[in-house]
Amino acid sequence: MRFLTDPPRFLFFTGKGGVGKTSLACATALHLAEQGKRVLLVSTDPASNVGQVLGVSIGNTITAIPDVPGLTALEIDPEAAADAYRERIIGPVRGLLPDKEIASITEQLSGSCTTEVASFNEFTDLLADPALTAAYDHVLFDTAPTGHTIRLLQLPGSWTDFLESGKGDASCLGPLAGLDKQRATYAAAVSALKDPARTRLILVTRAQASALAEVHRTFGELDQIGIHAAHLVVNGILPDIAGDEPLTLAVRDRESAALAGMPDDVAALTRDAIDLKPDNMMGLPALRSLLTSDTPPDTATMPTVEVDLTGHSLASLVEQIEADGHGVVLCMGKGGVGKTTIATAIAVALAHRGHDVHLATTDPAAHLDETLHGAVDHITVSRIDPVQATAEYRDRIMTTRGKNLDDAGRANLAEDLLSPCTEEVAVFQQFARLVLGASKQFVIIDTAPTGHTLLLLDAAGSYHRDVARQMGETMHYRTPLMVLQDPDHTKVVLVTLPEPTPVIEARVLQDDLRRAGITPWAWVVNNSVAAAGPQSPFLKQRAAAELAQITEVENISARIAIVPLLPAEPIGEERLGELTLATSPFRDCPTGVLGP
Repeated sequence: MRFLTDPPRFLFFTGKGGVGKTSLACATALHLAEQGKRVLLVSTDPASNVGQVLGVSIGNTITAIPDVPGLTALEIDPEAAADAYRERIIGPVRGLLPDKEIASITEQLSGSCTTEVASFNEFTDLLADPALTAAYDHVLFDTAPTGHTIRLLQLPGSWTDFLESGKGDASCLGPLAGLDKQRATYAAAVSALKDPARTRLILVTRAQASALAEVHRTFGELDQIGIHAAHLVVNGILPDIAGDEPLTLAVRDRESAALAGMPDDVAALTRDAIDLKPDNMMGLPALRSLLTSDTPPDTATMPTVEVDLTGHSLASLVEQIEADGHGVVLCMGKGGVGKTTIATAIAVALAHRGHDVHLATTDPAAHLDETLHGAVDHITVSRIDPVQATAEYRDRIMTTRGKNLDDAGRANLAEDLLSPCTEEVAVFQQFARLVLGASKQFVIIDTAPTGHTLLLLDAAGSYHRDVARQMGETMHYRTPLMVLQDPDHTKVVLVTLPEPTPVIEARVLQDDLRRAGITPWAWVVNNSVAAAGPQSPFLKQRAAAELAQITEVENISARIAIVPLLPAEPIGEERLGELTLATSPFRDCPTGVLGP
C-alpha cells in the first residue's frame, strides 16, 4: 500500500461516510503497531465505533488495545468534552457568584456550539502540543463524515480570523470565553495540518460515482484552505473471485465507469485499491486481512446460504406516509448509507401520487440534484447552504437589532456575527422553518451525516428550553423540537447498510433520538446483497454475513424495509420511481420487508 510508504507522524483518514474509513484507520494502526511503532488512534466522529471494530471498550480516555503492544486508542466524546469544558469555566466561580448568575452561564454553555468548541479543543491540542503525543511515533485520526470534517478542519482558520478581528459581547461569547488563550494552539494546529512532512491526508472512497464526487468536493475544499491531499484509497473493489453472474458483471461495470469518470485532479493522486472482503471488518484477524491480498479467500469453504427476504416492499412505507396527507419525513443515518437515495425515492413516489412535496437537505455535501437528475412535477427542491444561511442571518440581524445602534454598537454587533457559532444559529433557523412548514404538504428532509444532525437537534433542544423558560407554563407555543417529537407530524426513517458499523451507528442514533423524545418510525436497510439474490459463493458469503445485522434491525424496529443492491445506480426520476414499486424491476423477486 503506497499510502503506508514513509508515513509521517499524523495520518488523517477522511471521505464520505460508509466507505470504510474506520476499518482502514484501524487496520493501518494495527499494521504500524505490529511493526513495532507506538501508535495512538483517535476518532473525532461523534458517532465513533472504533471500539466496536477493535473489540474493546474505549471512550474518552486513551486506552491500550489488548493483544496489540504499542497500540492505544481514544474516542473523543463530544458530551464528555463539553461537560469538562463547562466545569472548567463554571467550577472556579461556583459559590462565588449568585445561583441566578451560575444558571445563566450554564444555559449559555448548553448549546451545540459548546459541544463543538469542546471537542475541537481536544482535537487541536493533540495536533499542536508535542508533549501530549510525545509517547507515540504515529497519531492516526479516524474522522467524522466529510461535512463534519471539513467544518472541523476549517475552524482553526475561521477562529483565528475571529480572534484577529476582535470579539464582541453577544450570546455566543459564553462558549467562546478564553479563546485568546487558544490562539497559539489554533495557529500550531493549522501549521501541522498544512505541513506534508508532519501530516498525510488520505481520501478514502468506494468505486461509486457519488463517493468519488464527494472525494472531489473534499479535495477542492481542503485545497482552498491550504491542506493538500496526496493519497487516494479506493476501498471495497469487487474481486475476481466474486464470479461472473449478471449482478457482479453489472457492479463491475459501475465500478469501472465510476473510476474512469474521476476528475483529473483526483485521478492524479497516488492511488491504492483494496478488494472487497467476504466478511465484515470486525476484530483483529479481519483487520489484518484488509491490507493484504496475498491469500485470497477460499470460495470452496464458503457457505451456500439461500436467503429469502421477500415480503412487503418499500412501497408499503410510502403508502403509510401518504395516509396522513402531509407531514415531515426525516431520513437520518450515517453518511454514505443512501439517505439521499431513499429520501428522493420517497419524494418521487409521493409526487407521482399527486402530492406536493418539498424535498430538502441539510447536508453540506448534498447532491439532491445529481440524484434527481432533472425537475419532477410536484417536487420543490432546496438546500440549506450554511454560507448563504449565515450571510442572510447576518444581514437580517444588522438591519433589525443593529438599525438603532450607534457606529460603535454596530461595529460590535458586526464583530459578534463573525463568530463561527453564528452559522449554527443560522442553519437551525432555516431548518426550523422547514419543519414548521409541513402542515399542508409533505416535507422530505435528507439530513447531514449523523454527527452534524445531532448538533442540529441539540440546537433545537437549546431553542426549546429557551422558549419554554420565556413562555412559562401558561402560554401556548410549538417549537421545532415539539414538531419533531410529534409522531402524527414527523416520521423519522433511519437508513443503514447491512454491515456492523452502520447498524451500530444507527442504533446509537436511535438511542440519542429517544433521549430527545423522538421515536424513529421505520428503518431502511439499503444495498443488501442478500436481498439481491446472489449466486456466486463469494456473494453468498457476503449475504450470509448480512443476516446477523438484518436480524438485529428486525429486533430493534417493528417496521423495516430492505432495498437490494442494484445493478444500476438509482439516479433519475424513472429509476427512483421503480424503487418504490411493489415489484422491483431491478431483480427477479419483490423487494423484501420484514415485520408488519
